[in-house]
Amino acid sequence: MLWQLWWVWMIAGAILGILEVVIPGFILLGFAIGAALTGLLLWAGILGGSLAVLLLVFAVASLAAWLFLRKVVGVRRGQIRVWDSDINDN
Repeated sequence: MLWQLWWVWMIAGAILGILEVVIPGFILLGFAIGAALTGLLLWAGILGGSLAVLLLVFAVASLAAWLFLRKVVGVRRGQIRVWDSDINDN
């Protein structure tokens, strides 16, 4: 099966990383890191070929990478602005 090959996961991670440059916002970068980690674990022989296990590892690694990126580079203080009044109010 194609999903059992480590290089497929690495290419998917590279494509997601390229898409992150085009569409910025840490979501795709988390998925790219998750796919790359899954590919590395397949290459090292740590993971087997079970689709359920691969998807679980991919999901957990992607979530952990996204949370880490959000913590390190994420929302800065004062970046979010809450509007109390409308420009059309008189």
